[in-house]
Amino acid sequence: MTTTDSLTVNPVLRVAPAAPAEAAAYFRASLVHHADVSDVATTLAADGDPGFVVLDSRSTAAWDQGHVPGAVHLPTALIAEQAERLLDRSVPVVTYCWGPGCNGATRAALALAELGYQVKEMLGGFEYWVREGFAFETWEGRERRAADSLTAPADSEDCGC
Repeated sequence: MTTTDSLTVNPVLRVAPAAPAEAAAYFRASLVHHADVSDVATTLAADGDPGFVVLDSRSTAAWDQGHVPGAVHLPTALIAEQAERLLDRSVPVVTYCWGPGCNGATRAALALAELGYQVKEMLGGFEYWVREGFAFETWEGRERRAADSLTAPADSEDCGC
């Protein structure tokens, strides 16, 4: 079997990887558009201005069920009419919704970008915020669950990423 034959059979390499420069551009673009839950939590926990605002784009019922402390609540459907009143265009916005199976944060980010805001989407959404063991607020007060060892290191605050 030749190298060409093994590439054809191997499902991982059936489509060849991008050239390094093309891959670097793609991954850089991904980081321009996305923020990691852990990075957002670490930055919010540090003293001082984080340099961004976190926006929860879910419904009021979802917000009441739990949200990132300090987040602004602005459901996607209300962004066009309320963003200017709640957000400063000079401050980047990090959107989130339920989790990886929901594109609500993506829709919110699009709506904000179309209005002239700098925006990133928080990967993992509220689901991964909770699963990684970060404190969250509900209508009853602040809560925190143990980190899920499948989403966060069990013995360290830092995953080494």
